[in-house]
Amino acid sequence: MLERLRMLLTKGRYRVTLHAEQERDADQITINEIEQAYSSTSSEIIEDYPDDPRGHSALVLAFTESQEPLHAVWSIHENTAILITIYRPDSKLWTNWRKRKGRRS
Repeated sequence: MLERLRMLLTKGRYRVTLHAEQERDADQITINEIEQAYSSTSSEIIEDYPDDPRGHSALVLAFTESQEPLHAVWSIHENTAILITIYRPDSKLWTNWRKRKGRRS
């Protein structure tokens, strides 16, 4: 999924949902930050949601050029990446930005 996501972002083949746009605005995340961070080979899937009723999706961790972490839920439909939500994760809720605190494996 990540390789395809990177390719679609590089080609500008993505869509931002209304919810993601609202979250992006609330956390002051720029489109440039999204494109740069999620086109990077350092992005990684930290949670997979194969049974998402909207279609298979995943929570993906990426870092901006200034090394700020971003979390985004992405899905791919046909030849378009769909940004479902995005936010700046809270260190009080995440361990190393990859694992939810207080959640058992």
